[in-house]
Amino acid sequence: MTTLLVPLATEPGNRALTIALFTAVVAVTLYITWWASRQNKTAADYYAGGRSFTGAQNGLAISGDYMSAASFLGISGSIALYGYDGFLYSIGFLVAWLVALLLVAELLRNSGRFTMADQLAFRMRQRPVRTAAATSTIVVSIFYLLAQMVGAGALVGLLLGVKSEGLKAGVIILVGALMIIYVTFGGMKGTTWVQIVKAVLLMAGAILITFLVLLKFHFNISDLLGAASAKSGKGEAFLQPGLLYGKDLTGQIDFLSLGLALVLGTAGLPHILIRFYTVPDSRAARRSVQWAIGLIGAFYLMTLALGFGAAALLDTGKGSAVAESKGNVASPLLAESVGGGADSIGGAILLALIAAVAFATILAVVAGLTLTSASSFAHDLYANVIAKEKPSEKSELRVARFAAIGIGAVSIGLAIPAQKLNIAFLVALAFAVAASANLPALLFNLFWKKFNTSGAVWSIYGGLISAVVLVIFSPVVSGTPTSMITGADFSWFPLSNPGIVSIPLGFLFGVLGTYLGRDKASESRYHELSVRSLTGAGAEGPAKH
Repeated sequence: MTTLLVPLATEPGNRALTIALFTAVVAVTLYITWWASRQNKTAADYYAGGRSFTGAQNGLAISGDYMSAASFLGISGSIALYGYDGFLYSIGFLVAWLVALLLVAELLRNSGRFTMADQLAFRMRQRPVRTAAATSTIVVSIFYLLAQMVGAGALVGLLLGVKSEGLKAGVIILVGALMIIYVTFGGMKGTTWVQIVKAVLLMAGAILITFLVLLKFHFNISDLLGAASAKSGKGEAFLQPGLLYGKDLTGQIDFLSLGLALVLGTAGLPHILIRFYTVPDSRAARRSVQWAIGLIGAFYLMTLALGFGAAALLDTGKGSAVAESKGNVASPLLAESVGGGADSIGGAILLALIAAVAFATILAVVAGLTLTSASSFAHDLYANVIAKEKPSEKSELRVARFAAIGIGAVSIGLAIPAQKLNIAFLVALAFAVAASANLPALLFNLFWKKFNTSGAVWSIYGGLISAVVLVIFSPVVSGTPTSMITGADFSWFPLSNPGIVSIPLGFLFGVLGTYLGRDKASESRYHELSVRSLTGAGAEGPAKH
């Protein structure tokens, strides 16, 4: 087991400052969770925050959910290492919101109650559809959770000055324990307020670092890009496509697969979909997405300065802290650099502040993901499949809390061997699974009259299984020095992202299942669902106490 010393570790005062800021962030978020737990009186409070959040508040919370460790740590690190190719993550993540705005947000809010499965079960047979949707929700959420856990390990490993996998595993366990506390006690109301606070902190931190980076180059973008390409050692190639995926046919197909997964994945992410139920009506859901697009768009523009600034001002070569972490520590080290350097008080303060914000980012996102998974397990599987719609709200909420513990434990176990992967890359896998398993069923249910229970089950399981199987047999898991499993090679699928194959398969399975299992009852309720999704007639309103 090797260790890598970094400047912060040599200054006990700096470490004390970091720990103090970390403690303050965790204390504030725990207080919010405690406050919210006192407001939770019904299932609508726990699952949907009482549907009491405004469009602006929910937009901030969605931004907090979406601007995860992948955005703040992973994307900036990818840009720092691969230039142009790294920025493509930002473009894909942002463009995806147009799909969510135009096709999903308002219609889903009108036609559902607490989870994605509610919308499907409105016109389908309850048990098979809810079982499939809950399974997909849990798998997608766990994929997404891996990225946040890896980010936590990389971040705290940097701050403590060691690169020990055992230490990072301990950090991952700590983050998992905290997220279980947030979800078990705070529910959606507590999680939403944590995400709002975190979104404000993250935007403020990104604006500050962006300003300081641009100040270094006299606000001349051309000078920044020139310095980045020169320092990278790759010259003009750094500002052109091809560094990450190459220019051969396999690389181009892999890049196309990534783009497809990013653009279509957001509209199928369970922890984003569940946020549309926290507002009082469909108009507020639409405004939520508009706010989110504005905030997220501004943030992703700033990742240009963060990523290229890191390439220009930091050592990103082989053996550097940035390269060894697969880019995951580029943003915190950039904050230290623009604050005055490793040996300065200003650098130490900025590093500690940005690290604390990044840690808050991770805590908020993992709480939202765990809540989504636990809600789907309790509401879809337990309440509507196992107990056949007869449990009390109290027993359903108790099951949700136990589910949060179980899902947290599974995520912790899987995150430990995934520490060698870039965070943005891990999230792209979650997007591919979501786009393959969830999006086809949601869209078919809203816009295709003949779509039925068999089609929904085939679509969800077909897309989910194909995506997961292709990931397992891809270079992500085995076959390369940076794979999750080293020393083995069972990677017969050549692409790193399965989207270009698994997403069309999800739609194809939906069509095949529909025609092979005709269900007149599903067709008969299509017009009722259509009217409800377009007008909001009969949709759940705010909880009343």
